[in-house]
Amino acid sequence: MTLTGPVLFALAVLAGAILGAQTYAPYGAESAFSIAIGAAAIVAMSGSLILAARPRLIEPFFGGLDRMYVIHKWLGIAALVLMVLHDQIEPDIEDFVRETSLGELAEDVGEIAFYGFIGLIAISWFKRIPFTRLELPWPLWRFTHRFMGLLFAIAAFHQLAIDKPAGLDGTLDLYLNGFSLAGLAAWLFTQFVAPFLRPRPYALDQVARHGGTTEITLRPEGRAMRWRPGQFAFVAAPGAGLSEAHPFTIASAPKADGTLRFGIKSLGDWTKALPGRLAAGQSLTIEGPYGRFLFRKRVRKQVWLAGGIGITPFLAWAEALTDTDTQQIALVWAVASKDEAFAGDRLAAIAARHPGLTVQIVASKTDGRLTAEKLVALVHFPIREAELFFCGPCGLRDGILAGLKTMNQTPRRVHSEAFEFR
Repeated sequence: MTLTGPVLFALAVLAGAILGAQTYAPYGAESAFSIAIGAAAIVAMSGSLILAARPRLIEPFFGGLDRMYVIHKWLGIAALVLMVLHDQIEPDIEDFVRETSLGELAEDVGEIAFYGFIGLIAISWFKRIPFTRLELPWPLWRFTHRFMGLLFAIAAFHQLAIDKPAGLDGTLDLYLNGFSLAGLAAWLFTQFVAPFLRPRPYALDQVARHGGTTEITLRPEGRAMRWRPGQFAFVAAPGAGLSEAHPFTIASAPKADGTLRFGIKSLGDWTKALPGRLAAGQSLTIEGPYGRFLFRKRVRKQVWLAGGIGITPFLAWAEALTDTDTQQIALVWAVASKDEAFAGDRLAAIAARHPGLTVQIVASKTDGRLTAEKLVALVHFPIREAELFFCGPCGLRDGILAGLKTMNQTPRRVHSEAFEFR
């Protein structure tokens, strides 16, 4: 993860807290602390809404949209914790303010926003119900997210209209009002503008089913999307009753005609329903591209490690290789069974054209689980001299890296892409 973006947002939250503490310091330490954490909560929630709008301009400062969503999540959690503290520690400034009906209203609606945020952020935080194997359905999880902006608007009104002592320095109000407007604008854009502005129309050209994985090939019906190998896009199929967009890595290199391919594994309700509802010529929408999991030409020795459907970015990388790409690349693909290796023949054909690329497929049912020892044996150069690129379940990555460390084969660098967004 690139630290520039997270550090900037952390500093923004810290600046809100410092301004709050300085502004209310004359009214006692307890009041100053309460306002400080309340101000920090407003900035944190605003930042969470800004990142939820997927602004491409700031994506490079985080190292990809997947990383942006991680910070989005933790800003929301931070806002919840800060709001709880602010609610428990009330500022003692009654003797310094002139109470108004608007201020009393702001105080009352602040409670509404507080309890609403607790509920919605808790849903966002616990995607899986604690102590059970039950997972909150994606539509419910996504639906609750839509109300964040309304509650934030109430919280912004609370900080704007609450009764304040006379003669306060206006810097804090300007700072919080600026972030409030930015957060609300981001939410309004996300809910009412982006759904009409960002998606591009595509037509379904081909559908191929390989066990639990469905490959779809799409052709543009208007202006084609430009992407780089390894990036992903959000796919929706409104005509098939699947209008909620889901992210998938583009599993092909860019082509002159703009066609693109996705490999989609049946993991949830949306992906399980998709294959049976698709028909050639059907309209889909694509939003993107996003992501910074890109091929590094300057890295001379590379290990590409894929787990299951995590092969998709490496498919695009392999297809994009040219005669000028002379790197030593070892691609190892871990699957449950050989039947899951839907792109095995395609990868073998690419490897035949590029002497520097080797492809190994490890099926756990016949070959046993992939371990660090097996990985070292499959790679034709010392892994400690290479950089490792990983896409797949986090458990596979963590187990392999731990094993490599004990073997003194820790890669020079590890690059990975988050495998889920919520």
